Amino acid sequence: MGGAGILLLLLLAGLGVGEAWRPPKGKCPLSCSCSKDSALCEGSVDLPEILSPTLLSLSFVRTRITQLKAGSFLRVPSLHLLLFTSNSFSVIEDDAFAGLSHLQYLFIEDNEIGSISKNALRGLRSLTHLSLANNHLETLPRFLFRGLETLTHVDLRGNPFQCDCRVLWLLQWIPTVNASVGTGACAGPAALAHMQLRHVDPKTFKCRAIELSWFQTVGESALGVEAFSYQEEPYIVLAQPFAGRCLILAWDYSLQRFRQEEELSAPSVVSCKPLVLGPRLFVLAARLWGGSQLWSRPGPDLRLAPLQALAPLRLLRPNDAELLWLDGQPCFVVADASKAGSTTLLCRDGPGFYPRQSLHAWHRDTDVEALELDGRPHLLLASASQRPVLFHWFGGRFERRTDIPEAEDVYATRHFQAGGDVFLCLTRYIGDSMVMRWDGSMFRLLQKLPSRGAHVFQPLLIAKDQLAILGSDFAFSQVFRLEPDKGLLEPLQELGPPAIVAPRAFAHITMAGRRFLFAACFKGPTQIYQHHELDLSA
Repeated sequence: MGGAGILLLLLLAGLGVGEAWRPPKGKCPLSCSCSKDSALCEGSVDLPEILSPTLLSLSFVRTRITQLKAGSFLRVPSLHLLLFTSNSFSVIEDDAFAGLSHLQYLFIEDNEIGSISKNALRGLRSLTHLSLANNHLETLPRFLFRGLETLTHVDLRGNPFQCDCRVLWLLQWIPTVNASVGTGACAGPAALAHMQLRHVDPKTFKCRAIELSWFQTVGESALGVEAFSYQEEPYIVLAQPFAGRCLILAWDYSLQRFRQEEELSAPSVVSCKPLVLGPRLFVLAARLWGGSQLWSRPGPDLRLAPLQALAPLRLLRPNDAELLWLDGQPCFVVADASKAGSTTLLCRDGPGFYPRQSLHAWHRDTDVEALELDGRPHLLLASASQRPVLFHWFGGRFERRTDIPEAEDVYATRHFQAGGDVFLCLTRYIGDSMVMRWDGSMFRLLQKLPSRGAHVFQPLLIAKDQLAILGSDFAFSQVFRLEPDKGLLEPLQELGPPAIVAPRAFAHITMAGRRFLFAACFKGPTQIYQHHELDLSA
């Protein structure tokens, strides 16, 4: 006989079960043996038949009880001990033991219980001994033991616990409770099989997941999307070439959706780059034809209006634009993809922005990325004619520093920082897009990811997650997450449904405490996805 069995005999003796069995007339079911204040039931028995409100102990052994429903023991509120052994029920519902405020000993052993509701033990404020040993429990619901402040002994041995995120809360609870806990061993997963539960390290569990789910569609295709904050309110601006505009979106707090705030006319626009300087809002509209323009809003109560034409003799076919700060002044750099034009740095001078330097003439640049390396501003230009070239700010101008080895046919580059390192995401249309890391003198190849019609490989830091989205014109766009332990991007999910069609840019924004991802698509509408954090240990 095990320790729990010996303890049970002593308890039964103390509660008067050792007396001669004499069923109280009209109060003891035929399938039970009863004494003055105890009952032991076997075989076929119906819980409502136990009518005596003065019972102190009640045992069910090899009965055919099929379930424990809420309020099953409301008619026996004085119970101090309740035992279930070798029964056939498999589920314990919420509030199954409601009304048993005096219960001290609850033994539910050698049954077929596969699940127990999280509020099944609610109200057992006097409980000191609990045994769920030798059942079929693979996990226990979080907060199962909430409110059981008097527990001194808990026995969970003999259950096939799956030592995954579902038992993380239990592993964290065991060292904090003022009770002896018998836990038994893990039944799975394979790597932890037969390990004692108390020896499993909770720190090795990764129980936080994220999901991007569809939220809203914005009509009209777009080539670019940018997030910005103006007067402490977040906004999104979309570059919509076929609609001929830069479209600014704001959050509608009543409808809980994004709505149109303002638009500015920009036929054949490829990039709308916002800049906020105090009360002033500037938007650079880079256009394939008709010349690029700078728009300005002097104050929050005014609307955007054209301010100036930008470098009409140099920007003949702009493909990308970025914002950067040089020597304390805001500047734009615009990548030009024409043979006759040149990538141009435009810096603020008085009321407008004017050319300060031409870079990379005749190379048909497709993309420009501003970044900081070794404490100095740098530019990285991707080109249709050569490998990406890195420039650094030196002596009041950008000078060529190096190129990126093993990086032919790169369409665009984007960077991110993690763990003190600088990483590059290099987009290739066909072949392998690449992830590189700065080693102090050059970028070194870290990882390759297959590309299928990719024009964008965009890193984004959303909440605590460093993501990177590899777009595709021919397949689903893939979302990756940086695993800090490995320093590599690991697949997270495909983006959709709905599937995005020919994505060209991604941006994220936090609005009213919620996080959103915008996907600007060239051959379809812009799709908005909401970022959700999932707790797998719940």
